[in-house]
Amino acid sequence: MAKAKNGRVPREAYERELLRLQGELVRMQEWVKASGTRLVVVFEGRDAAGKGGTIKRVAEHLNPRVCRIVALPTPTERERTQWYFQRYVAHLPAAGEIVLLDRSWYNRAGVERVMGFCTPQEYQRFLRQCPIFEQLLVEDGVLLRKYWFSVSETEQVRRFRERHDNPLKQWKLSPMDLESITRWDDYSRARDDMLVHTDTPVAPWMIVEAEDKRAARLNMIAHLLSSVPWEPVERPELKLPDRPSGSGYVRPSRELEHQVPDHAGTLVD
Repeated sequence: MAKAKNGRVPREAYERELLRLQGELVRMQEWVKASGTRLVVVFEGRDAAGKGGTIKRVAEHLNPRVCRIVALPTPTERERTQWYFQRYVAHLPAAGEIVLLDRSWYNRAGVERVMGFCTPQEYQRFLRQCPIFEQLLVEDGVLLRKYWFSVSETEQVRRFRERHDNPLKQWKLSPMDLESITRWDDYSRARDDMLVHTDTPVAPWMIVEAEDKRAARLNMIAHLLSSVPWEPVERPELKLPDRPSGSGYVRPSRELEHQVPDHAGTLVD
């Protein structure tokens, strides 16, 4: 695929290929549903690395009854007393479902470790248990895919600045995000340690270079499609019935209904 002068994927080529890949995702979804497959896709990476935008493009044309996005909030006091993986287990897919984890149990290996939200003992226990937990999922038939979105320090700061200056994106910026600027090296060490302990043959980490958001989205989706052993499923042919003749029904007067004001009409000359 040709690159633009700035080294990034041209928008026209990106949109054309994205639409093609999204069509393939729809076809893969039909196979997941028909075969009873359980698919879990983990999205992790630096703050502002493009995870959310990629998840949005993956799920954009999929059936929300088949594909769910899970982005868990801060654990409650009760959840803090549970086995660490317990609240994630509740969101795992049943047969014929896809779950996209916008951050996952790997919070413990990243933000919780760096910010001191867990004890050293809890962190070490996570490193021991995580590969076992994922092994159990895979042995039970779950398809587990893990993607780490990698972005440079300079690009991360640029994206933070863009969020700060754009009223439509300011909600994406939190004090925790800003903290990651001053703790870049700490997060880098945490990432390296996480990969050493959890990049396993049964559940390998796939690194997505995300300096170019468009390329990152295309590369991640293409890899997911190639890594899942799906095949086309024939859908039953549907035929629209002829509309029957009326039976004398008369709609009540619109004056009896509460109408939404015609705001769009104010835009017409």
